[in-house]
Amino acid sequence: MIVNPLQRIRSIKVKLSIVIVAAVVVTLAVNEIGLALNFRAGFRAGVAAIIALGMVQLMSRGMTSPLRSMERAATAMASGDLTKRVSASSSDEVGRLAAAFNHMADELAAEDQRRRELIANVSHELRTPISALRATLENVVDGVVAPEPALLRTMLAQTERLQRLVTQLLDLSRLESGGTPLHTLPFPVVDLLDAVADEASLHSPDLLFDVNIDPNDLVVDGDPERLHQVVANLVENAARFAPDDTAVVLTARRAGAHVVLEVTDEGPGIPEAARARVFERFYRTDEARSADDGGSGLGLAIARWIVELHGGTIRAEQVQPHGCRMIVNLPA
Repeated sequence: MIVNPLQRIRSIKVKLSIVIVAAVVVTLAVNEIGLALNFRAGFRAGVAAIIALGMVQLMSRGMTSPLRSMERAATAMASGDLTKRVSASSSDEVGRLAAAFNHMADELAAEDQRRRELIANVSHELRTPISALRATLENVVDGVVAPEPALLRTMLAQTERLQRLVTQLLDLSRLESGGTPLHTLPFPVVDLLDAVADEASLHSPDLLFDVNIDPNDLVVDGDPERLHQVVANLVENAARFAPDDTAVVLTARRAGAHVVLEVTDEGPGIPEAARARVFERFYRTDEARSADDGGSGLGLAIARWIVELHGGTIRAEQVQPHGCRMIVNLPA
C-alpha cells in the first residue's frame, strides 16, 4: 500500500504549493545534472518533465480521488442507490467534503427508510378499517345481515377511525414541515386541564378524571390550542388502557422556571424498553390491542412534536404497582 506523503496536511492550498515547489526544484535539479553530464537541452527538458510529472502524480495521490468517488456516488444516488459512500482518509478540505458527503448520504438513506416505513404503516392503518367497512357493506348488500343500529354504529366507528387517522397524519405532516406556527400567550393551566377532562368524561364515562393544580392560578406561556391537543392526546392514550372505574389524574405544578404537566393512569404501564419509542410514529407496545382500541400510533408522536416546538420535553415513566405517567416539562 502506497502512503500519500501529503495525507496529514490539513490544507489543500498548502498541498498544491508543496507539489508545485517540488516540481520546480526537481526540474531545476535534473537540468543541472544534465548540464554537468553535457546532455542536450531537449533531452534534459524531456527527462525533467517525466520525472517532475511522476513525482507530482505520487505526491498528489489521493487528493482528487475522493472527488471522482463523489461523482460516481452522486450519479448512483441520483438513480436511487443510496448505499454508495466515499472513501477518503485525508484531513484537508477534500477529506472533510467527503465526510460531509457521507453524512448527507446517511441522512438521505435514513430519511428514505423512514419514508418507506411511513408508507407501509399508513397503508396498513388505512387498510384495516377500509377492509372492515367493505366486509360489512358486502354483507349488507348481499342480505347476509340487516342494517341494524348496532351494525351501523360499528361502521360509523370505522369511518371515524379513518377520519381521525387522516387528521392526525395531516397534523403530523404540518408539524414536521414547520408549517404550523405557534401562537403563544400566557394562559391559565386550569382552563386547559378542565376542558380536556370534561371532553374525556364524555368519551369515557366509565372513568373518573381528576384535575390537580398547584398553585391553582398557575399560568403557562404557550399555544393554547396546541397544548390542548397535547394533553388531549395523552388523556386519550391513558383512557384507552385504563381499567373501568379507575381514575386518570391530570396534574400541573411549577418546577423552577418550568411548568410540569402530568397524566397518570392505572393501566398496565409501558415496558421500560419501549418508553423511549412510544413517541415514534406508529409505534405500539401491543399491536393487536392498540389496533382493536382504535389507536393510530400517532397521538403521542404529535404530542412530542408540539412539546418540542414549545422548547419542552416529554417522557413516560412507570407508576408502582402499575400504571403509566406521562410527564410534560414546559418553559413557564
